[in-house]
Amino acid sequence: MFRETLYMTRRGAAPRARDPQRGGEAAGGEETPLLRGIFQIGKRSCDVVLSARQLRWSPIQPESRGGDSNMNLPCKEEFVEMKDIFSVKLKRRRFVGQKKGGVLLGITVFVCLKKENKLKDSAINFNNVSEDHCHSWFRCLKEILNGFPNRPKSLKVFVNPNSHKREATRVYYEQVAPLFKLADIKTDVAVTEYEGHALSLLKECELHSFDGVVCVGGDGSTSEIAHGLLLRAQMDAGRDTDHILSPVRAPLPLGIIPAGSTNVLAHTLHGINHAVTATLHIIMGYIQPVDICTFSSPSKLLRFGFSAMFGFGARTLALAEKHRWMPSNQRRDFAVIKTLASLKYADSKVQWHTIQGHFLNVSIMAIPCLCSMAPRGLAPNTRLNNGSMALIVVRNTSRAEFIKHLKRYASVKNQFNFPFVETYAVQEVKVQPRTKIGCNTEENVYLHATSAEGNYPWNIDGDLMEEASEVHYIVQEKNSCQVE
Repeated sequence: MFRETLYMTRRGAAPRARDPQRGGEAAGGEETPLLRGIFQIGKRSCDVVLSARQLRWSPIQPESRGGDSNMNLPCKEEFVEMKDIFSVKLKRRRFVGQKKGGVLLGITVFVCLKKENKLKDSAINFNNVSEDHCHSWFRCLKEILNGFPNRPKSLKVFVNPNSHKREATRVYYEQVAPLFKLADIKTDVAVTEYEGHALSLLKECELHSFDGVVCVGGDGSTSEIAHGLLLRAQMDAGRDTDHILSPVRAPLPLGIIPAGSTNVLAHTLHGINHAVTATLHIIMGYIQPVDICTFSSPSKLLRFGFSAMFGFGARTLALAEKHRWMPSNQRRDFAVIKTLASLKYADSKVQWHTIQGHFLNVSIMAIPCLCSMAPRGLAPNTRLNNGSMALIVVRNTSRAEFIKHLKRYASVKNQFNFPFVETYAVQEVKVQPRTKIGCNTEENVYLHATSAEGNYPWNIDGDLMEEASEVHYIVQEKNSCQVE
Protein backbone atom coordinates (compact mmCIF):
# COMPACT_ATOMS: atom_id res chain seq x y z
CA MET A 1 0.00 0.00 0.00
CA PHE A 2 1.09 3.55 -0.60
CA ARG A 3 -0.60 6.90 -0.60
CA GLU A 4 -2.47 8.82 -3.27
CA THR A 5 -3.80 12.33 -2.67
CA LEU A 6 -7.49 13.19 -2.92
CA TYR A 7 -9.38 16.45 -2.44
CA MET A 8 -11.14 16.56 0.93
CA THR A 9 -11.44 18.67 4.06
CA ARG A 10 -8.15 20.22 5.12
CA ARG A 11 -7.10 19.83 8.73
CA GLY A 12 -4.64 22.17 10.39
CA ALA A 13 -3.66 25.79 9.91
CA ALA A 14 -5.46 28.06 7.47
CA PRO A 15 -3.58 28.95 4.28
CA ARG A 16 -1.91 32.35 4.04
CA ALA A 17 -1.47 34.73 1.16
CA ARG A 18 1.82 34.57 -0.70
CA ASP A 19 3.06 38.03 0.29
CA PRO A 20 3.69 38.01 4.05
CA GLN A 21 4.67 41.71 4.08
CA ARG A 22 1.25 42.89 2.94
CA GLY A 23 -1.49 42.58 5.48
CA GLY A 24 0.84 41.15 8.11
CA GLU A 25 0.31 41.39 11.82
CA ALA A 26 0.87 44.78 13.37
CA ALA A 27 2.04 45.42 16.92
CA GLY A 28 -0.34 43.92 19.43
CA GLY A 29 -1.26 40.99 17.17
CA GLU A 30 -3.75 42.92 14.97
CA GLU A 31 -3.47 42.64 11.21
CA THR A 32 -2.54 45.66 9.13
CA PRO A 33 -5.51 46.63 6.88
CA LEU A 34 -4.91 46.41 3.14
CA LEU A 35 -8.02 48.39 2.19
CA ARG A 36 -10.80 50.23 3.99
CA GLY A 37 -13.95 51.63 2.45
CA ILE A 38 -17.71 52.05 2.57
CA PHE A 39 -20.12 49.60 0.94
CA GLN A 40 -23.80 49.01 1.25
CA ILE A 41 -24.50 45.49 2.52
CA GLY A 42 -28.15 44.63 2.54
CA LYS A 43 -29.92 47.86 3.49
CA ARG A 44 -27.15 49.32 5.63
CA SER A 45 -24.01 51.29 4.91
CA CYS A 46 -21.02 49.50 6.37
CA ASP A 47 -17.40 50.23 7.17
CA VAL A 48 -15.50 47.40 5.42
CA VAL A 49 -11.90 46.43 6.21
CA LEU A 50 -9.80 43.97 4.18
CA SER A 51 -6.70 42.23 5.53
CA ALA A 52 -4.79 39.20 4.27
CA ARG A 53 -6.79 36.90 6.55
CA GLN A 54 -10.21 38.48 6.95
CA LEU A 55 -12.86 40.61 5.31
CA ARG A 56 -14.67 42.46 8.12
CA TRP A 57 -17.58 44.88 8.15
CA SER A 58 -19.76 46.70 10.67
CA PRO A 59 -22.73 49.09 10.24
CA ILE A 60 -21.91 52.80 10.27
CA GLN A 61 -23.57 54.42 13.29
CA PRO A 62 -25.92 57.38 12.69
CA GLU A 63 -25.08 60.65 14.37
CA SER A 64 -27.09 61.86 17.33
CA ARG A 65 -28.65 65.34 17.47
CA GLY A 66 -25.55 66.59 19.23
CA GLY A 67 -23.39 65.54 16.32
CA ASP A 68 -21.84 62.52 18.03
CA SER A 69 -22.16 58.94 16.92
CA ASN A 70 -24.95 57.16 18.78
CA MET A 71 -22.97 54.71 20.89
CA ASN A 72 -26.07 53.12 22.41
CA LEU A 73 -27.09 51.36 19.20
CA PRO A 74 -25.82 47.80 18.82
CA CYS A 75 -22.86 47.57 16.47
CA LYS A 76 -22.11 43.98 15.59
CA GLU A 77 -19.02 43.38 13.47
CA GLU A 78 -19.25 40.55 10.96
CA PHE A 79 -16.43 38.89 9.08
CA VAL A 80 -15.50 36.11 6.71
CA GLU A 81 -12.13 34.37 6.63
CA MET A 82 -10.31 34.90 3.35
CA LYS A 83 -9.47 31.19 3.23
CA ASP A 84 -13.24 30.51 2.96
CA ILE A 85 -13.71 32.77 -0.09
CA PHE A 86 -13.31 31.00 -3.43
CA SER A 87 -14.33 33.68 -5.93
CA VAL A 88 -14.89 37.42 -6.36
CA LYS A 89 -16.79 39.07 -9.21
CA LEU A 90 -17.72 42.58 -10.29
CA LYS A 91 -21.48 42.94 -10.00
CA ARG A 92 -23.23 44.67 -12.92
CA ARG A 93 -26.80 45.30 -14.07
CA ARG A 94 -27.31 44.08 -17.62
CA PHE A 95 -30.23 43.97 -20.01
CA VAL A 96 -31.62 40.64 -21.19
CA GLY A 97 -29.18 39.15 -23.71
CA GLN A 98 -26.38 41.58 -22.79
CA LYS A 99 -23.18 39.64 -22.08
CA LYS A 100 -20.64 42.43 -21.54
CA GLY A 101 -20.59 45.84 -19.92
CA GLY A 102 -23.54 47.07 -17.89
CA VAL A 103 -23.94 49.42 -14.94
CA LEU A 104 -21.54 48.62 -12.12
CA LEU A 105 -23.29 47.92 -8.83
CA GLY A 106 -20.40 46.69 -6.67
CA ILE A 107 -18.56 43.45 -5.98
CA THR A 108 -19.74 39.98 -4.92
CA VAL A 109 -17.67 37.51 -2.93
CA PHE A 110 -18.53 33.80 -2.96
CA VAL A 111 -17.95 31.91 0.25
CA CYS A 112 -17.70 28.19 1.07
CA LEU A 113 -19.79 27.44 4.17
CA LYS A 114 -19.62 24.23 6.18
CA LYS A 115 -22.34 22.59 8.28
CA GLU A 116 -21.18 19.29 9.70
CA ASN A 117 -19.85 17.41 6.63
CA LYS A 118 -21.82 19.33 4.02
CA LEU A 119 -20.37 22.30 2.14
CA LYS A 120 -22.38 24.90 0.26
CA ASP A 121 -21.69 28.14 -1.58
CA SER A 122 -23.03 31.52 -0.51
CA ALA A 123 -22.80 35.02 -2.01
CA ILE A 124 -22.26 38.34 -0.19
CA ASN A 125 -22.89 41.57 -2.14
CA PHE A 126 -20.84 44.69 -1.40
CA ASN A 127 -22.59 47.53 -3.24
CA ASN A 128 -20.78 50.66 -4.40
CA VAL A 129 -21.20 52.36 -7.79
CA SER A 130 -17.66 53.82 -7.94
CA GLU A 131 -15.67 52.11 -10.72
CA ASP A 132 -12.26 53.02 -9.27
CA HIS A 133 -13.28 51.96 -5.75
CA CYS A 134 -14.65 48.59 -6.83
CA HIS A 135 -11.79 47.78 -9.21
CA SER A 136 -9.15 48.43 -6.54
CA TRP A 137 -10.98 46.13 -4.12
CA PHE A 138 -11.50 43.53 -6.83
CA ARG A 139 -7.79 43.45 -7.72
CA CYS A 140 -6.69 43.18 -4.10
CA LEU A 141 -9.17 40.39 -3.32
CA LYS A 142 -8.06 38.45 -6.43
CA GLU A 143 -4.40 38.83 -5.44
CA ILE A 144 -5.09 37.31 -2.01
CA LEU A 145 -7.14 34.42 -3.44
CA ASN A 146 -4.44 33.64 -5.99
CA GLY A 147 -1.96 33.26 -3.14
CA PHE A 148 -3.64 30.27 -1.54
CA PRO A 149 -1.84 26.98 -2.30
CA ASN A 150 -3.37 23.89 -3.92
CA ARG A 151 -6.32 25.72 -5.49
CA PRO A 152 -6.54 24.45 -9.08
CA LYS A 153 -6.67 26.70 -12.13
CA SER A 154 -7.03 23.97 -14.77
CA LEU A 155 -8.59 20.50 -14.46
CA LYS A 156 -8.91 17.41 -16.63
CA VAL A 157 -12.44 16.07 -16.09
CA PHE A 158 -13.67 12.55 -16.87
CA VAL A 159 -17.44 11.99 -16.95
CA ASN A 160 -18.87 8.47 -17.08
CA PRO A 161 -22.33 8.90 -18.69
CA ASN A 162 -23.33 5.32 -17.82
CA SER A 163 -22.90 5.65 -14.06
CA HIS A 164 -25.96 4.88 -11.90
CA LYS A 165 -29.16 5.80 -13.79
CA ARG A 166 -27.00 7.73 -16.28
CA GLU A 167 -26.92 10.74 -13.92
CA ALA A 168 -23.25 11.72 -14.16
CA THR A 169 -23.64 14.04 -17.18
CA ARG A 170 -26.53 15.92 -15.57
CA VAL A 171 -24.71 16.12 -12.22
CA TYR A 172 -21.64 17.59 -13.88
CA TYR A 173 -23.27 20.19 -16.10
CA GLU A 174 -25.94 21.28 -13.60
CA GLN A 175 -24.08 21.17 -10.27
CA VAL A 176 -20.33 20.97 -10.86
CA ALA A 177 -19.49 22.95 -14.02
CA PRO A 178 -21.21 26.18 -12.87
CA LEU A 179 -19.12 26.20 -9.68
CA PHE A 180 -15.90 25.54 -11.61
CA LYS A 181 -16.77 28.45 -13.92
CA LEU A 182 -17.56 30.69 -10.96
CA ALA A 183 -14.13 29.86 -9.48
CA ASP A 184 -12.42 30.67 -12.83
CA ILE A 185 -11.22 27.08 -13.24
CA LYS A 186 -10.58 25.99 -16.82
CA THR A 187 -11.72 22.46 -17.66
CA ASP A 188 -11.03 19.92 -20.37
CA VAL A 189 -13.92 17.43 -20.28
CA ALA A 190 -13.76 13.88 -21.64
CA VAL A 191 -16.96 11.80 -21.70
CA THR A 192 -15.96 8.15 -21.54
CA GLU A 193 -17.50 5.73 -24.02
CA TYR A 194 -16.58 2.30 -22.67
CA GLU A 195 -14.95 0.57 -19.71
CA GLY A 196 -11.23 1.26 -19.77
CA HIS A 197 -11.61 4.40 -21.92
CA ALA A 198 -10.40 6.73 -19.14
CA LEU A 199 -7.38 4.47 -18.58
CA SER A 200 -6.50 4.65 -22.28
CA LEU A 201 -6.82 8.43 -22.35
CA LEU A 202 -4.68 8.86 -19.24
CA LYS A 203 -1.85 6.86 -20.77
CA GLU A 204 -1.66 9.34 -23.66
CA CYS A 205 -2.93 12.62 -22.17
CA GLU A 206 -0.59 15.59 -21.70
CA LEU A 207 -1.07 16.08 -17.96
CA HIS A 208 1.54 18.80 -17.35
CA SER A 209 -0.94 21.60 -18.20
CA PHE A 210 -3.43 20.53 -15.49
CA ASP A 211 -3.49 21.03 -11.74
CA GLY A 212 -5.65 17.98 -11.07
CA VAL A 213 -7.83 15.24 -12.50
CA VAL A 214 -11.54 14.92 -11.68
CA CYS A 215 -13.78 11.88 -11.96
CA VAL A 216 -17.57 12.28 -12.20
CA GLY A 217 -18.96 8.78 -11.75
CA GLY A 218 -19.12 5.85 -9.36
CA ASP A 219 -16.53 3.80 -7.51
CA GLY A 220 -15.59 1.80 -10.61
CA SER A 221 -14.81 4.96 -12.60
CA THR A 222 -12.87 6.49 -9.72
CA SER A 223 -10.81 3.35 -9.19
CA GLU A 224 -10.02 3.14 -12.92
CA ILE A 225 -8.80 6.73 -13.00
CA ALA A 226 -6.75 6.36 -9.79
CA HIS A 227 -5.17 3.25 -11.32
CA GLY A 228 -4.55 5.14 -14.56
CA LEU A 229 -2.90 8.10 -12.84
CA LEU A 230 -0.56 5.85 -10.88
CA LEU A 231 0.19 3.62 -13.87
CA ARG A 232 1.01 6.72 -15.92
CA ALA A 233 3.39 7.87 -13.16
CA GLN A 234 5.26 4.55 -13.33
CA MET A 235 5.48 4.77 -17.12
CA ASP A 236 6.82 8.34 -17.00
CA ALA A 237 9.40 7.22 -14.42
CA GLY A 238 10.55 4.37 -16.68
CA ARG A 239 9.37 1.67 -14.26
CA ASP A 240 8.44 -1.87 -15.23
CA THR A 241 4.63 -1.74 -14.92
CA ASP A 242 4.35 -5.52 -14.54
CA HIS A 243 6.52 -5.65 -11.41
CA ILE A 244 6.24 -2.60 -9.16
CA LEU A 245 7.92 -2.92 -5.78
CA SER A 246 8.06 0.77 -4.82
CA PRO A 247 5.66 2.89 -6.90
CA VAL A 248 6.31 6.57 -7.55
CA ARG A 249 3.70 9.14 -6.61
CA ALA A 250 0.99 10.22 -9.05
CA PRO A 251 1.81 13.65 -10.52
CA LEU A 252 -1.63 15.15 -9.90
CA PRO A 253 -4.33 14.95 -7.21
CA LEU A 254 -7.60 13.20 -8.00
CA GLY A 255 -10.98 14.84 -7.33
CA ILE A 256 -14.04 12.62 -6.85
CA ILE A 257 -17.57 13.81 -7.71
CA PRO A 258 -20.08 11.13 -6.58
CA ALA A 259 -22.47 10.06 -9.35
CA GLY A 260 -22.69 6.29 -8.85
CA SER A 261 -24.87 3.90 -6.86
CA THR A 262 -22.82 3.51 -3.64
CA ASN A 263 -20.04 6.13 -3.94
CA VAL A 264 -17.91 4.50 -1.26
CA LEU A 265 -14.77 6.50 -2.04
CA ALA A 266 -16.45 9.93 -2.05
CA HIS A 267 -18.50 9.12 1.06
CA THR A 268 -15.39 7.96 2.91
CA LEU A 269 -13.41 11.08 1.98
CA HIS A 270 -16.06 13.73 2.58
CA GLY A 271 -18.26 12.01 5.16
CA ILE A 272 -21.25 12.60 2.91
CA ASN A 273 -22.51 11.65 -0.55
CA HIS A 274 -23.01 15.15 -1.97
CA ALA A 275 -21.83 16.44 -5.36
CA VAL A 276 -21.66 20.15 -4.38
CA THR A 277 -19.62 19.30 -1.27
CA ALA A 278 -17.18 17.28 -3.37
CA THR A 279 -16.92 20.11 -5.92
CA LEU A 280 -16.14 22.71 -3.26
CA HIS A 281 -13.45 20.45 -1.77
CA ILE A 282 -11.75 20.55 -5.18
CA ILE A 283 -12.21 24.30 -5.66
CA MET A 284 -10.86 25.10 -2.18
CA GLY A 285 -7.83 22.87 -2.74
CA TYR A 286 -8.49 20.66 0.27
CA ILE A 287 -6.03 17.79 -0.25
CA GLN A 288 -5.79 14.55 1.73
CA PRO A 289 -3.20 11.75 1.38
CA VAL A 290 -4.97 8.40 1.13
CA ASP A 291 -3.53 4.89 1.31
CA ILE A 292 -3.85 2.75 -1.79
CA CYS A 293 -2.78 -0.84 -2.47
CA THR A 294 -1.00 -2.71 -5.20
CA PHE A 295 -2.84 -5.90 -6.19
CA SER A 296 -0.53 -8.36 -7.96
CA SER A 297 -0.65 -11.90 -9.27
CA PRO A 298 2.51 -14.07 -9.22
CA SER A 299 3.38 -12.80 -12.70
CA LYS A 300 2.26 -9.15 -12.91
CA LEU A 301 0.60 -6.11 -11.36
CA LEU A 302 -3.19 -6.38 -11.64
CA ARG A 303 -4.03 -2.85 -10.57
CA PHE A 304 -3.83 -0.16 -7.94
CA GLY A 305 -6.89 0.04 -5.71
CA PHE A 306 -8.40 0.84 -2.33
CA SER A 307 -10.21 -2.39 -1.41
CA ALA A 308 -10.65 -6.02 -2.45
CA MET A 309 -12.88 -8.95 -1.57
CA PHE A 310 -12.60 -12.67 -2.23
CA GLY A 311 -15.39 -15.16 -1.62
CA PHE A 312 -18.92 -13.91 -0.96
CA GLY A 313 -18.21 -10.30 -1.99
CA ALA A 314 -16.60 -11.38 -5.27
CA ARG A 315 -19.19 -14.06 -6.08
CA THR A 316 -22.02 -11.57 -5.53
CA LEU A 317 -20.36 -9.10 -7.92
CA ALA A 318 -19.74 -11.82 -10.53
CA LEU A 319 -23.43 -12.75 -10.46
CA ALA A 320 -24.53 -9.10 -10.62
CA GLU A 321 -22.34 -8.54 -13.67
CA LYS A 322 -24.20 -11.31 -15.50
CA HIS A 323 -27.49 -9.41 -14.93
CA ARG A 324 -26.52 -5.88 -15.90
CA TRP A 325 -29.78 -5.55 -17.82
CA MET A 326 -31.52 -5.19 -14.45
CA PRO A 327 -31.78 -1.82 -12.62
CA SER A 328 -28.77 -1.38 -10.33
CA ASN A 329 -30.60 -1.67 -6.98
CA GLN A 330 -32.57 -4.71 -8.12
CA ARG A 331 -29.44 -6.28 -9.57
CA ARG A 332 -27.55 -5.84 -6.30
CA ASP A 333 -30.37 -7.27 -4.16
CA PHE A 334 -30.89 -10.16 -6.56
CA ALA A 335 -27.20 -11.07 -6.54
CA VAL A 336 -26.96 -10.94 -2.73
CA ILE A 337 -30.04 -13.13 -2.25
CA LYS A 338 -29.02 -15.70 -4.87
CA THR A 339 -25.46 -15.91 -3.52
CA LEU A 340 -26.77 -16.33 0.03
CA ALA A 341 -29.09 -19.09 -1.19
CA SER A 342 -26.07 -21.04 -2.46
CA LEU A 343 -23.66 -19.91 0.26
CA LYS A 344 -20.38 -21.82 -0.07
CA TYR A 345 -17.01 -21.48 1.56
CA ALA A 346 -13.63 -21.44 -0.20
CA ASP A 347 -10.70 -23.47 1.09
CA SER A 348 -7.98 -20.83 1.15
CA LYS A 349 -4.69 -19.83 2.68
CA VAL A 350 -4.15 -16.25 3.88
CA GLN A 351 -0.49 -15.36 4.39
CA TRP A 352 1.07 -12.68 6.50
CA HIS A 353 1.01 -14.88 9.56
CA THR A 354 -0.39 -17.87 7.70
CA ILE A 355 -3.99 -18.87 8.43
CA GLN A 356 -5.70 -21.59 6.47
CA GLY A 357 -9.27 -22.81 6.44
CA HIS A 358 -12.73 -22.54 4.97
CA PHE A 359 -13.61 -18.86 4.46
CA LEU A 360 -16.92 -17.38 3.35
CA ASN A 361 -15.32 -14.01 2.65
CA VAL A 362 -11.94 -12.29 2.82
CA SER A 363 -11.79 -8.47 2.66
CA ILE A 364 -8.74 -6.21 2.43
CA MET A 365 -9.53 -2.50 2.95
CA ALA A 366 -7.03 0.37 2.82
CA ILE A 367 -9.75 2.90 3.77
CA PRO A 368 -12.85 2.68 6.01
CA CYS A 369 -15.22 2.36 3.00
CA LEU A 370 -18.27 4.28 4.22
CA CYS A 371 -21.56 4.20 2.31
CA SER A 372 -25.29 4.46 2.99
CA MET A 373 -25.50 0.69 3.51
CA ALA A 374 -22.58 0.72 5.96
CA PRO A 375 -22.61 4.09 7.77
CA ARG A 376 -19.77 3.02 10.11
CA GLY A 377 -17.82 1.66 7.16
CA LEU A 378 -16.92 -1.78 5.87
CA ALA A 379 -13.64 -1.42 7.76
CA PRO A 380 -14.30 1.15 10.52
CA ASN A 381 -11.08 0.38 12.39
CA THR A 382 -8.76 1.54 9.60
CA ARG A 383 -7.94 5.12 8.60
CA LEU A 384 -7.36 7.00 5.37
CA ASN A 385 -3.57 7.18 5.67
CA ASN A 386 -2.33 5.15 8.64
CA GLY A 387 -0.01 3.00 6.52
CA SER A 388 -1.93 -0.24 7.05
CA MET A 389 -4.96 -2.06 5.70
CA ALA A 390 -7.73 -3.97 7.42
CA LEU A 391 -7.81 -7.71 6.81
CA ILE A 392 -11.27 -9.10 7.63
CA VAL A 393 -11.67 -12.88 7.51
CA VAL A 394 -15.09 -14.53 7.80
CA ARG A 395 -14.77 -18.25 8.48
CA ASN A 396 -17.34 -20.84 7.51
CA THR A 397 -20.56 -20.65 9.54
CA SER A 398 -24.28 -21.19 9.09
CA ARG A 399 -26.26 -19.09 6.63
CA ALA A 400 -28.30 -17.60 9.49
CA GLU A 401 -25.21 -16.47 11.39
CA PHE A 402 -23.61 -15.05 8.25
CA ILE A 403 -26.77 -13.02 7.52
CA LYS A 404 -26.66 -11.63 11.09
CA HIS A 405 -23.09 -10.53 10.40
CA LEU A 406 -24.12 -8.80 7.15
CA LYS A 407 -27.04 -7.00 8.80
CA ARG A 408 -24.72 -5.50 11.41
CA TYR A 409 -23.08 -3.36 8.71
CA ALA A 410 -26.26 -1.28 8.43
CA SER A 411 -26.53 -0.76 12.21
CA VAL A 412 -24.44 0.84 14.93
CA LYS A 413 -23.54 -2.57 16.38
CA ASN A 414 -20.09 -4.10 15.92
CA GLN A 415 -20.23 -6.25 12.78
CA PHE A 416 -17.09 -8.11 13.84
CA ASN A 417 -18.37 -9.31 17.22
CA PHE A 418 -18.86 -12.90 16.08
CA PRO A 419 -16.66 -15.93 16.82
CA PHE A 420 -16.27 -16.68 13.10
CA VAL A 421 -15.03 -13.17 12.18
CA GLU A 422 -11.37 -12.18 12.58
CA THR A 423 -9.83 -8.77 11.94
CA TYR A 424 -6.17 -7.79 11.57
CA ALA A 425 -4.16 -4.68 10.70
CA VAL A 426 -1.60 -5.64 8.07
CA GLN A 427 0.78 -4.06 5.58
CA GLU A 428 1.10 -7.04 3.26
CA VAL A 429 -1.04 -10.11 2.69
CA LYS A 430 -1.33 -12.91 0.15
CA VAL A 431 -4.57 -14.82 -0.52
CA GLN A 432 -4.31 -18.26 -2.11
CA PRO A 433 -7.51 -20.18 -2.99
CA ARG A 434 -6.97 -23.92 -2.68
CA THR A 435 -10.14 -25.47 -4.13
CA LYS A 436 -12.91 -24.61 -6.54
CA ILE A 437 -15.78 -22.50 -5.34
CA GLY A 438 -19.52 -22.99 -5.73
CA CYS A 439 -22.08 -25.69 -6.29
CA ASN A 440 -24.04 -27.04 -9.23
CA THR A 441 -26.65 -24.29 -9.26
CA GLU A 442 -27.11 -22.31 -12.43
CA GLU A 443 -25.68 -19.09 -11.08
CA ASN A 444 -22.34 -20.75 -10.27
CA VAL A 445 -21.61 -22.28 -13.69
CA TYR A 446 -19.65 -19.13 -14.48
CA LEU A 447 -17.52 -19.55 -11.37
CA HIS A 448 -16.79 -23.20 -12.14
CA ALA A 449 -15.57 -22.20 -15.59
CA THR A 450 -13.11 -19.63 -14.31
CA SER A 451 -11.91 -21.85 -11.48
CA ALA A 452 -11.19 -24.66 -13.93
CA GLU A 453 -8.62 -22.39 -15.57
CA GLY A 454 -7.03 -21.56 -12.24
CA ASN A 455 -8.77 -18.17 -12.04
CA TYR A 456 -11.19 -16.95 -9.38
CA PRO A 457 -13.43 -13.88 -9.19
CA TRP A 458 -12.04 -10.97 -7.19
CA ASN A 459 -13.93 -7.81 -6.31
CA ILE A 460 -11.48 -4.90 -6.50
CA ASP A 461 -13.14 -1.53 -5.80
CA GLY A 462 -16.41 -2.87 -7.18
CA ASP A 463 -14.82 -4.11 -10.41
CA LEU A 464 -14.77 -7.82 -11.27
CA MET A 465 -11.32 -9.23 -12.00
CA GLU A 466 -10.66 -12.82 -13.02
CA GLU A 467 -6.99 -12.91 -13.90
CA ALA A 468 -5.43 -14.58 -10.89
CA SER A 469 -5.87 -17.51 -8.54
CA GLU A 470 -3.49 -15.86 -6.08
CA VAL A 471 -3.39 -12.17 -5.22
CA HIS A 472 -0.69 -10.31 -3.31
CA TYR A 473 -1.62 -7.03 -1.56
CA ILE A 474 1.04 -4.57 -0.41
CA VAL A 475 1.00 -1.22 1.40
CA GLN A 476 4.03 1.01 0.82
CA GLU A 477 4.04 3.99 3.18
CA LYS A 478 6.68 6.09 1.46
CA ASN A 479 4.50 6.84 -1.56
CA SER A 480 1.15 8.58 -1.72
CA CYS A 481 -2.00 8.97 -3.72
CA GLN A 482 -3.49 12.46 -3.44
CA VAL A 483 -7.26 12.84 -3.33
CA GLU A 484 -9.25 16.06 -3.55
